[in-house]
Amino acid sequence: MPLATTRKTGLVDQVIGQLRDAIAEGEWPLGQRIPTEATLAESLGVGRNTVREAVRALAHAGLLEVRQGDGTYVRATSEVSGAIRRLCGSELREVLGVRRALEVEAARTAASVRTDEELATITELLDRRDEAYRADDLDAFVLADTEFHLAVVRASHNALLTEVYRGILEAVTASVLATTETGLPETEAVGHRGLLEAIAARDCERAMAEASCFLDSVIREG
Repeated sequence: MPLATTRKTGLVDQVIGQLRDAIAEGEWPLGQRIPTEATLAESLGVGRNTVREAVRALAHAGLLEVRQGDGTYVRATSEVSGAIRRLCGSELREVLGVRRALEVEAARTAASVRTDEELATITELLDRRDEAYRADDLDAFVLADTEFHLAVVRASHNALLTEVYRGILEAVTASVLATTETGLPETEAVGHRGLLEAIAARDCERAMAEASCFLDSVIREG
């Protein structure tokens, strides 16, 4: 990961930019520990103090988390995601409330602007979710459910909405897991198959109703 030509912005800013790009591009996935300070300094060709300052800045921005005695981990993929993670409460009802605000709007917009390719992806993920349900595979079910909702949000073509949602993705996954702690739901596609049908039919009002009804029921039970 060699440094580009030196610019007036200084070495620290250059290192911050390169570390930020590595995080955004998935070189170090969310939750993964990044290389040590010494390793980064060597690969970047800069001093350890420069790396330390860059890591401190990214930790302050919410992208990294420094765990004393354990290392530095990726906490978010962008400053927006980091800010959302700090603001989003850990209480299940709070997470579900945030999900409702984002997912209902995403469903409405996705029904209007989704592409055929995006519809195929959403369908595939829901099929995978239902297969996991029938196999009683909780881990696969939670993963597919989370990816299904993210795919709907992405189909809204709202970059900021998608970034905000990505910022709470770990909380979304945790909320799905929390609502299935006692086992998978009695019906495999509550609120989901209807949502898919509404998006496929480009029925914005029904898409909103399906997303809202499902999350409202989960909030009441939570």
